[in-house]
Amino acid sequence: MTHLAIVKALLHGNFRRLLEIPTSALFTQSHLRLVLSKHSAMQQSWSIHPTLPSSCHTKAWWKRYRIRAALGDSGPWHIPPPLAAAQLPRTPAPHTPTPTPHSHRAVGSCDPGVSATSAHSAGLQSAYTSLGRAEGDAGSKRRQLHELSKIMAATEKHNSVEPGISKLQFVPFTSALDAGFWHELTQKKLNEYRLDESPKVIKGYYYNGDPVGLPARLTLEFSAFDVNAVTPAHCCPAIGTLYNTNTFESFKSCDKKLLLEKAANEIWEAIKSGTALENPMLLNKFMLLTFADLKKYHFYYWFCYPALCFTDGIPVVQQPVPLGERFSPSQIQALQKAYDELCQKEGVTALPCFLIKYHNNSVLMSLLKNWNEFFQDPGEKVTIGVYDPGNFAQYPGWPLRNILVLAAQRWGSHLHSVEVLCFRDRTMQGVRDVTHSIIFEIKLSQLALSPDCPKAVGWEKNQKGGMGPRMVNLSECMDPKRLAESSVDLNLKLMCWRLVPTLDLEKVVSAKCLLLGAGTLGCSVARTLMGWGVRKITFVDNANISYSNPVRQPLYEFEDCLSGGKPKALAAADRLQKIFPGVNAEGFNMSIPMPGHPVNFSKVTMEQAQKDVAQLEQLIDAHDIVFLLMDTRESRWLPAVIAASKRKLVINAALGFDTFVVMRHGLKKPKQQEPGDSCSSSITSSADLLGSSLFSNIPGYKLGCYFCNDVVAPGDSTRDRTLDQQCTVSRPGLAMIAGALAVELMVSVLQHPEGGYAVASSSDDRMNEPPTSLGLVPHQIRGFLSRFDNVLPVSLAFDKCTACSPKVLDQYEHEGFNFLAKVFNSSHSFLEDLTGLTLLHQETQAAEIWDMSDDETV
Repeated sequence: MTHLAIVKALLHGNFRRLLEIPTSALFTQSHLRLVLSKHSAMQQSWSIHPTLPSSCHTKAWWKRYRIRAALGDSGPWHIPPPLAAAQLPRTPAPHTPTPTPHSHRAVGSCDPGVSATSAHSAGLQSAYTSLGRAEGDAGSKRRQLHELSKIMAATEKHNSVEPGISKLQFVPFTSALDAGFWHELTQKKLNEYRLDESPKVIKGYYYNGDPVGLPARLTLEFSAFDVNAVTPAHCCPAIGTLYNTNTFESFKSCDKKLLLEKAANEIWEAIKSGTALENPMLLNKFMLLTFADLKKYHFYYWFCYPALCFTDGIPVVQQPVPLGERFSPSQIQALQKAYDELCQKEGVTALPCFLIKYHNNSVLMSLLKNWNEFFQDPGEKVTIGVYDPGNFAQYPGWPLRNILVLAAQRWGSHLHSVEVLCFRDRTMQGVRDVTHSIIFEIKLSQLALSPDCPKAVGWEKNQKGGMGPRMVNLSECMDPKRLAESSVDLNLKLMCWRLVPTLDLEKVVSAKCLLLGAGTLGCSVARTLMGWGVRKITFVDNANISYSNPVRQPLYEFEDCLSGGKPKALAAADRLQKIFPGVNAEGFNMSIPMPGHPVNFSKVTMEQAQKDVAQLEQLIDAHDIVFLLMDTRESRWLPAVIAASKRKLVINAALGFDTFVVMRHGLKKPKQQEPGDSCSSSITSSADLLGSSLFSNIPGYKLGCYFCNDVVAPGDSTRDRTLDQQCTVSRPGLAMIAGALAVELMVSVLQHPEGGYAVASSSDDRMNEPPTSLGLVPHQIRGFLSRFDNVLPVSLAFDKCTACSPKVLDQYEHEGFNFLAKVFNSSHSFLEDLTGLTLLHQETQAAEIWDMSDDETV
């Protein structure tokens, strides 16, 4: 309906009821609601068009009604066509995935495709104002209406197009991001991008065979970050740029208009230079602006599909019709065959665009770059085919926009019109069908383009239909266990972003830790290991949980003490898995045979001791690091011997009342050592001991163990002891301090390039350059809580050590359990005699006697 027809329509309808309303109350909301309730058609037009000009909402509309009533007009009310619901862009419902044509607008600009509607609205507003002035002169109402008719006719003439020609509209892309894409982005952000905000190249794809009802989707999957990944069959690839921001504020403040202009200029330069002819994928670029909140797993994103615009739109000569209505089945079959042959020739399964020529019942196709050779006859019909992901019967998909700009810029000067085939290739129930493809004709000669880059649109609307980003919350759909696993690693990986970029987390996370002792120290060490992301933790203990344990040992609670108490090792492992299901925690309720604690009471006790030793050997074999966290000194002897023999790193922690010691045992040289290697001597002899101790740089293979500073063999330390001497009585915070330092010492050792063979740091090295990214790697940490002070002593391996000396290790490796049984069943003199400590005692006593004799003669 033209604007002149609208004026004529105003002369129909009876609104005499409006004359009864006083002029002073014409514009109150109460009267407005009254009239709207009387006229349902008006009420409908009001609800459909809340965006009408403000002058049309109130005064001008009421003046028009009163003029019509005064003239005695009657008839139905008609909504002006430029403002009709079918021609206004509607806001899609949140649950409707299919966008309407012209649903994209550039940030800060307007899509010329709707410029005609905007001009109509402006003309109507001026006309309504002129009509309002007519109310003052009741005698000249007809003359004023005639003036209004001329104004609207002028507006119609200004915005008119040729009869039968309308403006082409396009169906925009809808983003479709697979959950795998967000997972891959998370991994890239944590491990690779970190604080890097530079643009990253990604790849998506779109498909032209979706069923009716689905929107034109641009899909990104987990493989989007690999531009060399194979695109799914019969899908067209699209290259994009990822802008991933570090903060939500950066995401919001990012200059979207500048990004769009930059992308548009790149497309325009590709068109002018001709590179778009060689690589048409340059026309279908996209941008993705993201912010990943990795704590909440909220992902904010905004897609942009840059499309260059024509100033006056794109006139349509022949409206789109389905391919099945234009061509015969044989012609359609020839079209399919020509397309398949061209794809096969190019080694792909889909082409973004192509050229078409018809000759009788045959069809010829070629690439866009062959335009001049393909269309040699100036008078022949030009047809451009485009791989179209849309499903609308009247509107082409978004990829066509930039292809038409390319055609207009390259060949628009000598072409009058161009036929466009939007190729849609659907397979349902094993039957291929392209008849729903649409074909139409546009006027290319009128597509005037300036030398400068045209305006561009392309930012995607959000779920509410407005210009804004979208958000996806993956925490609700993720597996809680996997979510916990990712969250555990989050803080660790954040260390690598800025604070410790060289931190090798894999060495820590993959470490398999054996905790001998599940008491106060064992609980503290286990919790700290989990904080570092260690996945394999095994407990060994033979005690049950007592009522005094839960307040000091954080892995237990009151219910664990009932009915005699649960086994500590099993309860601790179970609690770790409840805290974090991703940890592989095991518990072994077993005893560790000790020197001075006989096992030869019966055949049963001997067999049980032998089983315990065999199981302990298997456990130490299966782990990388052994923590000695037991209550007594003698209980640490057997694990220390086995670990030294198997070259396992041992971390030892022991408590006093307000003192503690945390140390790493010296790691013996490998058993298969080449002659002349720097590690060829693992034990320092007594002759070298005094001189070697003067040096600060002591390598790991020369460091001592927990027993190297002792001159007596371990024995039964619990016999004839009072209660306060049998229990570990220490300040409550001491175990947590020592447990944390034990784990941190382990991590520092793992970060050193030489691992357990790292040179020991001492207190004198505190001002020197640290050997690792985490700092010093000491041999021992001795703490004094009464002074809140720590010292870092270093001690050499003792050649008469009862645990790690060559004589003890040789006896264990050759005799096995027979040697161990002698140690268990004998007094401490057995080990002292074996290692030479007895002789050392005798020599020391003799030296003291000689000193006393010298004193007496004087």
